[in-house]
Amino acid sequence: MKSFNKLFFCPIILIALLSFGCNGFLDVNDNPNAPVSENLKLSATFPAALVASVNQETGQLNQLGALWGGYWGTTSEGINLFFNQKTYNGPGLRDVRDGFPVWETTYTTLLYYQLIRNQAAQEGALFYEGAAKIMQGFHFLRLVDFYDNIPFDEALQGTTHATPGYESGEMVYKKAVDLISEGIEDMKNAPAGTLAGLDDVLFAGNVTLWAKFGNTVKLRALVRQSEVSPLAYIQEEIKKINIEGSGFLMLGQSAMVQPGYLNSAGKLNPFWENYYRNVQNAVTGNYQDIRPTQFLLEQYQLRNDPRLNQLYVPVKGEFRGVLFGDPEVNHSLYGRNVTSPMKGPAENNGQAGALLKSSTQASVLLSSFESLFLQAEAAQRGWISDAPKSLYEAAIQESFSYMNVEKVLFTAYNSQESVAYDGSLAKIITQKWLSLNSISSIEAWNDYRRLGLPNFPNSLQSPNPTANPLRLMYPETERMTNLDEVLKQGNDNITESRIWWAK
Repeated sequence: MKSFNKLFFCPIILIALLSFGCNGFLDVNDNPNAPVSENLKLSATFPAALVASVNQETGQLNQLGALWGGYWGTTSEGINLFFNQKTYNGPGLRDVRDGFPVWETTYTTLLYYQLIRNQAAQEGALFYEGAAKIMQGFHFLRLVDFYDNIPFDEALQGTTHATPGYESGEMVYKKAVDLISEGIEDMKNAPAGTLAGLDDVLFAGNVTLWAKFGNTVKLRALVRQSEVSPLAYIQEEIKKINIEGSGFLMLGQSAMVQPGYLNSAGKLNPFWENYYRNVQNAVTGNYQDIRPTQFLLEQYQLRNDPRLNQLYVPVKGEFRGVLFGDPEVNHSLYGRNVTSPMKGPAENNGQAGALLKSSTQASVLLSSFESLFLQAEAAQRGWISDAPKSLYEAAIQESFSYMNVEKVLFTAYNSQESVAYDGSLAKIITQKWLSLNSISSIEAWNDYRRLGLPNFPNSLQSPNPTANPLRLMYPETERMTNLDEVLKQGNDNITESRIWWAK
């Protein structure tokens, strides 16, 4: 099984599972023979929750986004991999045994943050309570992006609401944004001596960075609904962000989780371990079979993009990609001797590649360059007063920095007509797409559903030439326990039913 994070979580064993299971490097249980909440400190449960959040982002969601966002295909040897994703097989993706459990994984993590919130409220620990609210808002927004209408008010309450009612995706978006705002205020009101320290594996207790992160997540939510929501609502929410005053994540302020990865079994960075090399330094099956699409390589080449050489390995002097969903076995699309794999230190004279840097590299939850591209779009739309050109150029330079491209190469790159900012939204979205490649790939799929940009090729195994994946279907686990509510939501066909914000 080569899908990342293929785990189903049962809320009954939630604490025990997360106490022992955060990649083996977080000792979050004082008494391993009694994994119950009374034995766990917030300084132990909080980092475990953050690790669960980032693992889903860089694993499960990044993988789906890379396949549906125009980045990844497979070699001919991997022709049978990701069959449900290549064929847009909704029932297969919602299956209990072999499906893609975004719903289950996310609600499990949401429940874990709820336990943290409850404990923090009892202890008067406003920092942890606020952080948990911000992260819950983050995950509720993600769930809407995949399923549209979901439980919110009645969610996470166990037997009190065993069959929780669904709310519209639009309403959940508003409530999630408000929840993030509450979280920011809680953290800002936390007494100085009660802040987290190194147990905050995201920002090491820095309240300002947490506020910037929360504001950036809210901006992402506002940009997502740019094509459908009244401008008055968006302007009011931007005004609230301005009044709060912390701003957004800027240069050098990526939200990155670093729990203490080590080059030993069970402690490697998960992206490295799943998509590059294991602890024995042997290449993984994913590394052997996943390849960039030809369309992606062409977009870098058309712009003489210096990131390309840091991202992929040339084959006989050329960068060679594949076609997503290609159903034919083609000897010209076989493995690393014919098509270009991702470049890591072993392929780069021991130096870090763009994506594969080291087995202990930090995991990206939300990058500074995504934040800057979001701000550039907000400025281009007239929502904020900053210059879109400056934000756009800063975002590209931040991407260059992350991908280990020399700073001096930016000037020549930006001087090209195909790159230089000309006021168009298409330029911003295209550069955002080129920058988030295999880092936060799910945002590429989200932008495509929102704007149709960039117009990458459809899967060759699509049900028909015009069918595209628009959502995920409600999972079988939910249908088995809350069927009446699921049926009330109407059609959830993967290629027919749009998320509320999709144009």
